[in-house]
Amino acid sequence: MPVHAVEDDIIKSPQDEREYRFLLLSNQLKVLLVSDAATEKAAAALAVRVGHLCDPEEIPGLAHFCEHMLFLGTEKYPSENAYTEFLSHHGGAGNAFTSAEFTTYFFDVAHDHLHGALDRFAQFFICPLFNADAKDREVNAVDSENDKNLQVDAWRFRQVCKATSRPGHVYRKFGTGSKYTLETRPQELGLDVREELLKLHSKYYSSNLMALVVLGRETLDELASLVEALFSPIVTKSVPVPEFPEHPYSENELQAWIECVPVKELRQMQLEFPLPDLLEYYNCDPTFYIAHLVGHEGPGSLLSYFKAKGWCNLLSAGPSAGAKGFMFFTIGMELTEDGEDHPEEIVTAVFQYLAMLRQKGPQEWIFRECADLTAMEFRFKDKQRPRSYVQSLIHSLHEFPAKEVLSARYHLTHFRPDLINMVLDKLRPQRVRVSLVSKRFEGKTELKEPWYGTLYNFRKIDPQLIAQWDSVTPIEELRLPAVNEFIPTDFDLVPQEEEPPKLPTLIQDTPMTKVWYKPDNTFFLPKACLSFQLSSLLAYQDPVSCGLTSLFVWLLKDALNECAYNAEIAGIGYKISNNVYGLMLEIQGYNHKQSILLSKITETMTRFTVDPKRFAIHKERILRGLRNFKAEQPHQHAMYYAGLLLDSLVWTKEQLAEGLEVVTPEQLQAFIPALLAKVHIEALMIGNISKETCLQWAGQVEDSLRTRAGTRPLLASQAFRHRQVQLPDESSYLFSTHNEVHNSCCIEVYFQIGPQATRPNMLLELLVQVLSEPCFNTLRTKEQLGYIVGSGVRRANGVQGLRFLVQSEKCSFFVERRVESFIRQSQQLLDSLTDESFERHRQALAVKRLEKPKKLKDESARHWGEILSQQYHFNRDEEEVAALTAISKQDLIQFFQEYVVQGAPHRHKLAVHIVPLQNSKEKSNDKKATGTSTKEADISETEETDGGELPLPEPVSITDYATFKSSLSLYPLVKPYSSTSLS
Repeated sequence: MPVHAVEDDIIKSPQDEREYRFLLLSNQLKVLLVSDAATEKAAAALAVRVGHLCDPEEIPGLAHFCEHMLFLGTEKYPSENAYTEFLSHHGGAGNAFTSAEFTTYFFDVAHDHLHGALDRFAQFFICPLFNADAKDREVNAVDSENDKNLQVDAWRFRQVCKATSRPGHVYRKFGTGSKYTLETRPQELGLDVREELLKLHSKYYSSNLMALVVLGRETLDELASLVEALFSPIVTKSVPVPEFPEHPYSENELQAWIECVPVKELRQMQLEFPLPDLLEYYNCDPTFYIAHLVGHEGPGSLLSYFKAKGWCNLLSAGPSAGAKGFMFFTIGMELTEDGEDHPEEIVTAVFQYLAMLRQKGPQEWIFRECADLTAMEFRFKDKQRPRSYVQSLIHSLHEFPAKEVLSARYHLTHFRPDLINMVLDKLRPQRVRVSLVSKRFEGKTELKEPWYGTLYNFRKIDPQLIAQWDSVTPIEELRLPAVNEFIPTDFDLVPQEEEPPKLPTLIQDTPMTKVWYKPDNTFFLPKACLSFQLSSLLAYQDPVSCGLTSLFVWLLKDALNECAYNAEIAGIGYKISNNVYGLMLEIQGYNHKQSILLSKITETMTRFTVDPKRFAIHKERILRGLRNFKAEQPHQHAMYYAGLLLDSLVWTKEQLAEGLEVVTPEQLQAFIPALLAKVHIEALMIGNISKETCLQWAGQVEDSLRTRAGTRPLLASQAFRHRQVQLPDESSYLFSTHNEVHNSCCIEVYFQIGPQATRPNMLLELLVQVLSEPCFNTLRTKEQLGYIVGSGVRRANGVQGLRFLVQSEKCSFFVERRVESFIRQSQQLLDSLTDESFERHRQALAVKRLEKPKKLKDESARHWGEILSQQYHFNRDEEEVAALTAISKQDLIQFFQEYVVQGAPHRHKLAVHIVPLQNSKEKSNDKKATGTSTKEADISETEETDGGELPLPEPVSITDYATFKSSLSLYPLVKPYSSTSLS
């Protein structure tokens, strides 16, 4: 009997039309089946209860390496890309990740190919090959992944926390792995890594440590039969679930003061407290109650107090997972410059707040408010895309009873003041670890973390200070929050028209305001999404204006925070941002009481008074963010510089910083009315609102601007749209610059196609569909150029092209040549496509494009993107997929030969090279010593290349981006697809 137990009575949201069944197979594999008759894609996830905490001491990163190796061939499907190729050919994709105690694998695929995908997936856990040659190559991928993280502060700080934990505890382990840990060191120790991989897989990849979620269009019975047949062969070794009852923080590691030097300019503080594993109390969750209060941002909160002092900008609090047996409670803060001068006072205030919570005692009304909010979230839960959904459920299957696997995280059913008090009693000074991250510690540290090289100090806190914190009493500035006025109570759905519009319709078009509207006729939830673009000529006029607009947005959000936070926890979120055209406001969530938040935002915006103290704090934050860009990943730099070169107008980070340096509070106060003096509003409202309400809310925004800010309409002739530089035919350009922080290079190779239109759009996307998996398999899996390898469509300002992006430790010219070599190979790949294979790719693309939005905000984002681009092609997916059916294999080959291959008549190539600063210096020295050019030196370092390859034409080197752009024409704007005036 392949099934040991069945549970059909699984608690689900009243809005959820999917069907569920839990199975326990005879091999003890836990399975959750999800039958969704409407899904376009199927998906599955499997989590093994083994992570890097189970790595052998001699081989850090082995569990993560095992995760990588399982993708590279099984006995039944020995080809290294059999799994990924199948998914790609059928509209899907897969991935995996390794954490402290889980390794999680997942994929999605076109719904009618679930069986083939699951069959290949199941073999990971039955008969992986662990080929020696694949192992030797994949070590490089893990090493590249680790190299990508070496200068990332989050990874560095996390490892310092581990390094300062209990000696000998598994928590101290380095989980990613590297070439040193997976190849060099094992060789020194006489260990065969392939044998160790086999041992780890044999020991821990036991079905009793696995959980599986499968979602498909099939019935539950059909899914059950499929899973039983494919996953019952996984062997159970009855391995005990790994547990870690000893906490990594003993008394020796507590009452600790840690100081870390970051890569970026950061000012962070963290208070960390050890807790026992409290998962068994999920239905009363005492940490949720405490996190809700400590992390609150309303009046009387810690954050409100710190902001009034000028010490802190952001604060978060909550439990953080450790592993089965231990966890932590963490309070994290982003400090201001002044806050860095008062770390002990900040810790004092935290303990004063905790003392207030103990004094007041657990409040049942607060618990019930939290419980009602989470229950409301579950009741009206948005649907997720299949792959995200199975991922979100897989760990719950390990942790909660089958009946509650969907609901456990949302149902707080028991008020347990004793448990709340128990946790509060563990949040005392005697049990704290205080960590500070700041550039102030440069040159003042004594310790170095070995894996990332982070410089830090570790010392015990003075016992007198611990005693002082332990004796604090509550202060009047810190108090419990009031009842939340934003909690919705009206969940009625507005009446629907007999034939509601399926696409947004224009319902108002005046000189000042254009309003698009679409009722929700898909999800039937009491939610709405409101989007407003307030266009102003001043927003991006010059770097100073751009900086002032950014400052206005940051200060506006700062002023709204106490009010908006209550709305956010009540399920009504908002976002204000600035873009090249002006300000953008978005409100999403429950429609009841959205108007209250909208009114508060517009009132604050139009009556804004600059606070000089907050001005200085946020000016410094923005400047620091601009400076910190130099420490971003090379691939982010490559994309940034490509945009800088191709967009008709972009202010650089340096120009923005220079402009912002000189602005004053008085200048900003004068700028705000000028920014709002002439505005054009374009809005989209979609969801559970009537047309009348939509017009009323749009009028509310316009009236607020007119009456309080004296706003007048922006003339149509003043409207300005950014355009794209037009690269000439048969052109090749190269822009090279350095990254000061990371050791990897990155190249972006971009082939510009031209303006968006239905047929070119589909030809380009079909080409990417055909090439993406071979590109990854060739450049990443076989050639091991780096961890970040990809190809795709780049679109901006109505112009599109084909992009290749590779971040690598190899030299940039060599990587670019390998991309060109792949392009040459692609000609043969396209020529050899069978009719059947071509049709599979065409169907795979159609599946991706026709996948419907799973929640209202996704549908809103899709339509809002059309409005922001001013293309207004609201039914783009249907029309472009219809055009896809008329594209033949020969059409695709002709497109490729016309725009991409070397020598193509309309080839427009731009290569961006991001080179490590250290490498640049070394190559410069090499050049002086040898007399060879940098390019020649780079090429001479490379391995042999394909025989018979054509020499690349010498590119035009771009030394000044402004001169480059001024010498070229601009593409015209794409004309709107739909009518943009009232009929």
